[in-house]
Amino acid sequence: MTTSKKIIVLIGWITLCSLAGIFGAQFEPGQWYELLQKPAWTPPDWVFPVVWPILYLLMGISAWFIWKKPSTSLFQKEFRWFYLQLLLNALWSWLFFGLHLIGLALAEIMLLWGATFTVIVLFYKKDRIAGILLIPYLIWVSYASALTFAIWQLN
Repeated sequence: MTTSKKIIVLIGWITLCSLAGIFGAQFEPGQWYELLQKPAWTPPDWVFPVVWPILYLLMGISAWFIWKKPSTSLFQKEFRWFYLQLLLNALWSWLFFGLHLIGLALAEIMLLWGATFTVIVLFYKKDRIAGILLIPYLIWVSYASALTFAIWQLN
């Protein structure tokens, strides 16, 4: 496979992952979020648009590492779990910011955490770097889960 094709596919993976963020960005926090009671450890608003592009970049690179493996199918178990976590990633913003369903968003982010953990394990078995690249994402989802829980409890 040519280097240019590999680069094009890498860009495709990063774009696919970024689409989850683009979808989620439609649901801005707005006044509703501002009025919620939040724990003192809530990050400032500027953190989110800095962290998420980095995480989507890492997700795309990670998927690309798996894609490059010989005899890889875009429909194998690893990628089905990857697509599921990406869908859950996008869905959380809709539930929380779009529909203001904090409890449902909390349940959903627990599913996201489980799917992300599963992807890390599956990717790591095929390519250590691919699995390791997703650890910052799992850490952020863990933090977001705790934050969602705290907001749910406070409101």
